[in-house]
Amino acid sequence: MLVNERVKRLLQLMPGKQRFGVYRFLPFFFLLGGAMEWFMINVRIGKETFYDVYRRKRSERQYEARMEKTE
Repeated sequence: MLVNERVKRLLQLMPGKQRFGVYRFLPFFFLLGGAMEWFMINVRIGKETFYDVYRRKRSERQYEARMEKTE
């Protein structure tokens, strides 16, 4: 319960409660989404990024679909 009370108190400190209500947290989520996108594009884990894997898998699926079509 102690952690729950701390979280509530922290959320109450965020300005704009009367004017924006719940939507006052939107800028935080936009920044979080932008940071995730930057991380997925620029940070290499091993020798490839998330988008390297995505492009490779997409091209593999296209190749398999083309092979099934020619059979």
